[in-house]
Amino acid sequence: MGKITAILQAAQQRAKEMNLPYEGALYPGEAYEILQSAPGVKLVDVRSRAELDWVGNIENSVNIEWGIYPGMKPNPYFLPQLEQQVDKEALVIFLCRSGARSHQAATTATKAGYSDCYNMLEGFEGELDANKHRNTIGGWRAAGLPWKQS
Repeated sequence: MGKITAILQAAQQRAKEMNLPYEGALYPGEAYEILQSAPGVKLVDVRSRAELDWVGNIENSVNIEWGIYPGMKPNPYFLPQLEQQVDKEALVIFLCRSGARSHQAATTATKAGYSDCYNMLEGFEGELDANKHRNTIGGWRAAGLPWKQS
């Protein structure tokens, strides 16, 4: 069994254990491996435009806001924008700050007919630490994976 297959199977098993409504749940390092090795994979970052500008982003990701800043009102065009930019047959990894909005996005996409949706657990910034700061416990940035400041 190849490395990508093993990662996806572990993510699928995790989703079953967590009773998730989509294909799988990946940790940041696993998501990075998939993005590096599997052609056609789409990383959909659902953070707000403000988060992308002020906190940083991942190169070559598709950016579709789940909530619109300020106020984080739901983006009424989320699905049409997703359908315009991502094929329904593609393996899609959803990402947000901590994994909560991306969970909702993966659920919504799955219900809309996307067959291979994964949520990236921990998100871009991870959980809050004891000092109420992010980027120290879990997440893409704390894992030392590549990102850029806008």
